[in-house]
Amino acid sequence: MIQDLALRWFVTILFVLSAAECLSTLAGGNRRWTNVTSQLLHVVMAVAMAVMAWPWGAALPTVAPMVFFLLATGWFVGLTVSPLGAGHRIAGAYHALMMLAMAWMYAVMNGRLLPGQATYVPDVAATPAGSGAGGHAGMNMPGMDMSGSAAVADSSGGGYPTYIATLNWVCTLLFAVATVYWLYRYLAVRMDRSVTAEQSLGAMCQSMMAAGMAIMFAVML
Repeated sequence: MIQDLALRWFVTILFVLSAAECLSTLAGGNRRWTNVTSQLLHVVMAVAMAVMAWPWGAALPTVAPMVFFLLATGWFVGLTVSPLGAGHRIAGAYHALMMLAMAWMYAVMNGRLLPGQATYVPDVAATPAGSGAGGHAGMNMPGMDMSGSAAVADSSGGGYPTYIATLNWVCTLLFAVATVYWLYRYLAVRMDRSVTAEQSLGAMCQSMMAAGMAIMFAVML
């Protein structure tokens, strides 16, 4: 979870609003089954991220949601390469990458699935007494207090093998850039009177999701 209460609420609000906006686009937009499925996957993702920010959410199982988001990744990959994805392949690839990043985050949270994680020796002294840490083994996220985790440290003083820390940095920067891009898209479509409200809401929804993802990965660094 995120330790700072204000940041935790900020991230929660971001994801709750993005989920609400995704649902609102379904209410008055494209009802094709592929679009409905894609939007519902984004809603599930937003809810999962909002839950993850809280202590009780951080203590939930990680394998099942990781598998779910891997399947969601496959859905967006299939949609992107299919004729239905023509004209939207870049956006489709981005959505697939976002779902893959969700699966990656759950894998990191698990503490045992990725190569090198389980080889780190828990440093019990590094866990504050009475902190209640006790859920995802092998996880010590700077800025995050994973409920039920055992604090670990590598030889460089960090909490992850180098490749995990590097990928977390890449995800942080990627979603920070995506936040700016989607916000620009939102402002651009708002000034275009020919664009529907659904399209502008979609861009804002993606901007909020990207911002929340960037924050969640940033606190893992």
